[in-house]
Amino acid sequence: MSTATSPRLEVETAPLMPRLLALVYDVFPLLGLWFAVAVLSYAGNGGEPVRPGSLGAWLEFLALVGVTFLYAGLSWRLGGQTLGMRAWRLRAVDANGNPPGWTAITLRFAVGVVSLAAAGLGFAWVLIDRERRSWHELASGTLTVRLPKR
Repeated sequence: MSTATSPRLEVETAPLMPRLLALVYDVFPLLGLWFAVAVLSYAGNGGEPVRPGSLGAWLEFLALVGVTFLYAGLSWRLGGQTLGMRAWRLRAVDANGNPPGWTAITLRFAVGVVSLAAAGLGFAWVLIDRERRSWHELASGTLTVRLPKR
């Protein structure tokens, strides 16, 4: 009796340097989004900056994280690429080569934050892993692949 297995996606997983450069590129659209959140927070606080440690500061922080998640999550879900990933021909995919689902996106984002907070160790893991997977890819079952030149 033979068991059918799903075909494995045969692609080149992305090296570390293009991944890091894509992150740098993604800071620029995020700066605009973060600035918009800060302006709304400032306006919502009567034209005054929020006080550190206040409820307003925590709400602003959550809004900043939320807009960052939406930028990355919608980019990964709708086409597999953020703007920075497009520049470096990278794409986030699931095991079948499709854009990841929301559960995988949420895990990818959350563990990616931890990876960055750990001095980038989770990203550098691609140098150790045989399949060049980072912590957030291992946790979410996704891959960052490098697209061929056109």
